[in-house]
Amino acid sequence: MTSERKAPSAHAGPRPKIGPFAQLIFGSRWLQVPLYVGLIVAQGVYVLLFLKELWHLVAHSFDASEQQIMLVVLGLIDVVMISNLLVMVIVGGYETFVSRLNLNGHPDEPEWLSHVNASVLKIKLAMAIIGISSISLLRTFIEAGNLGTTRSNFTESGVMWQVLIHLTFIISAIGIAWVDRLSESGHRKENGHA
Repeated sequence: MTSERKAPSAHAGPRPKIGPFAQLIFGSRWLQVPLYVGLIVAQGVYVLLFLKELWHLVAHSFDASEQQIMLVVLGLIDVVMISNLLVMVIVGGYETFVSRLNLNGHPDEPEWLSHVNASVLKIKLAMAIIGISSISLLRTFIEAGNLGTTRSNFTESGVMWQVLIHLTFIISAIGIAWVDRLSESGHRKENGHA
């Protein structure tokens, strides 16, 4: 006899009959599984890229300048942040749009997964994109001292466009959060929790 207790079923009574067309529509969510598997493969590629860049950092640490080391480290941070974004999309998207992962009580369950929904996922993704854009922009600013020389990887207009794109990401995230807040307060008013 085991000490584990079975969780109560979410459906206490018999399940309602679903028509074949509704089953087809609802079952189509499983078509997203190969997309999430593809993102897992992409994350594996990022792990290889991270290890390659880390190896170059260690191998050239004695003959590289502080600025070059800082740029490589920022590149490593960028890879980690993109990998975090992939995890949020893979785990949160699967849990939200395909099927539950049933991780309740698992010691490694991410804290954010317990309250994830499409709205929360959008805001978290927007914030992650802003973070990734910030790291990229910081790398650009560090290299901006070389503008106008042959050592520069950027032009003045290129830097300006990066700043404008970053600001667009910030404004978009604020807009998403604002619309979500309006929607949330509308739901509270409908339910009489004003």
